[in-house]
Amino acid sequence: MVIFEIMIAIITGDIINSRELKSQDIWIKPIKELLGKWGQAPKQWEIFRGDSFQLEIADPAESLLAALQIKALIKSLPYPEENKRSSPVDVRMAIGIGEKTHNADRISESNGEAFVRSGEKFEQLKSEMVTLAINSPWHEWNGEMNLYLKLAGIQMDSWSISSGELMSEMLSNADRTQAQIGEILHINQNSVSKRYKAAHGEDILAMEKLFRKKISQLI
Repeated sequence: MVIFEIMIAIITGDIINSRELKSQDIWIKPIKELLGKWGQAPKQWEIFRGDSFQLEIADPAESLLAALQIKALIKSLPYPEENKRSSPVDVRMAIGIGEKTHNADRISESNGEAFVRSGEKFEQLKSEMVTLAINSPWHEWNGEMNLYLKLAGIQMDSWSISSGELMSEMLSNADRTQAQIGEILHINQNSVSKRYKAAHGEDILAMEKLFRKKISQLI
């Protein structure tokens, strides 16, 4: 057993209405590829109970960006009723920030304050009627950020598949121009701009930058 104390972030989440998808493979394969950006399974991330997952982010400042990328990916997935504008499939996530005191070979067996905070907040999400929230050692900051996340969630929860696709590309590489994203999505730049505005992309990215700045100051 290795004992040490470092500040990390743990994202605990589950897929909402995953049975609405034509096949579980539709979300499992893409999310495995995405989670692989932050490490290896099962040490840094793991999918369990069919539609739940846990992810460790070494730098807490990167944790909201990771959660937003997961959100955009899930909202971009195809679903049976293609005539509906927004998918019934979504993701619920809690970000816990704190120390890691036990580093096991599986993330599900590791432990520390970050794991406890993430698990506690995840259990509260349904009653709080939000799909993304944070739990850190800084209580005043938690209140501020969770208000921002709640307001942002009103928009993100209703993202259409096209909004999810666009934001997934935006969040994965902020340096891409709208023209470059248009080439990837096979749409013109004007369509990229309209989708970006519809998704409130500018506000979402501004919130992520604010999160990154404030948590860097706290740590």
